[in-house]
Amino acid sequence: MKTILLVAALILGVVGPGLHAQETTTDALPIVSGQKLAFLGDSITAAGARPGGYCQLVIDGLSRQGVKVSGIFAGISGHKSNQMLARLEKDVLSKKPDWMTISCGVNDVWHGAHGVSLGAYTTNITAIIDQAQAAGVRVMILTSTMIKEDATGELNQKLLPYNTFLRDVATEKGCLLADLNADMQAALKTFPADAPKGKQLTADGVHMNPYGDFMMAKGILRAFGVPEATLPGLEQAWKNIPDRTSLRLRLSMSLHEYEELEKTLDKPLQAAFEAFLQEKKAELLAGE
Repeated sequence: MKTILLVAALILGVVGPGLHAQETTTDALPIVSGQKLAFLGDSITAAGARPGGYCQLVIDGLSRQGVKVSGIFAGISGHKSNQMLARLEKDVLSKKPDWMTISCGVNDVWHGAHGVSLGAYTTNITAIIDQAQAAGVRVMILTSTMIKEDATGELNQKLLPYNTFLRDVATEKGCLLADLNADMQAALKTFPADAPKGKQLTADGVHMNPYGDFMMAKGILRAFGVPEATLPGLEQAWKNIPDRTSLRLRLSMSLHEYEELEKTLDKPLQAAFEAFLQEKKAELLAGE
C-alpha cells in the first residue's frame, strides 16, 4: 500500500510528510561548475552585470542548481555588432571563457542611419560566432529584446529579420538559443489590460527594469536546460535581493517651511525624511 501511495504521489507531484521529491540534478545541464561564462552585449548587458541584473541572476540561478560558474561581463553601452566583433578578442576570448552569450541587435536597428544594416549584421554576428567557436567557446545566442514594448511598432518590425537570422544561425552553427524576444512578447501579455503601457519590463522602453531582468535571466536559464518548474521559485528568491529598486519622492514646500523644518529636526531635512520613510516602510510591511 505504501508503494502505491508513493507512486501516486510522484505521479501527481504531491509530496507528503517523510517523502522527498527528486531534487533537480545538474547532469543534463551543458554548463558545469568551474566554468567561465561571458556576457557580450550593449548597455542592456552592461546593466545586467550590476547586482540584480540579468547576468548576475543567471549566475545565481545556476548556483542554486548546484552549478558554480564565474562571470565575464562584456557589455558596453551603445555598442552594435561591428563594435562587438572588433573587441571580441580583447574583451572576451582573451579571458578564456567556456561559454559566451551574445545579446546584440537593438542598437543596430534603434540607431537608424547610424545603425548596422541587416546584411552587415549577419556578417558580423557570423564572424563573432565563428571566432568564438574556433577558440573553443560554446555560444548561446539571445534574440534581441523589444524596442518600446510594442511588437507592432516600426522599430520592432525592422527588428524582425534580425531575430529571424539569429534563430536560423543558432541552428546552423549548433548554438544554444534563448528566444528572449518571444519571451518578452509573451511576458507583456501577462500584465493586466489596464496596466501602464511602455514600462512593464523596461525602465525606458529598452533597458530592463527588475521584471525585465527576471525575464531575460529565466530565458537564458531555460536555454541552459534548467527545469521550467524551478523558475518561479528562482524569481521569488530574486525578489528578495536588497536595494534592487527604489522609490523617489518629491516634496515641494516654501523656503520658509524648509527653514522651519530644519529648525525643528535634529538632523538634516533629507536624512530626517529618509529615516521617517524607512520606519514607515517597516511598519507597513509588518502590517501595522
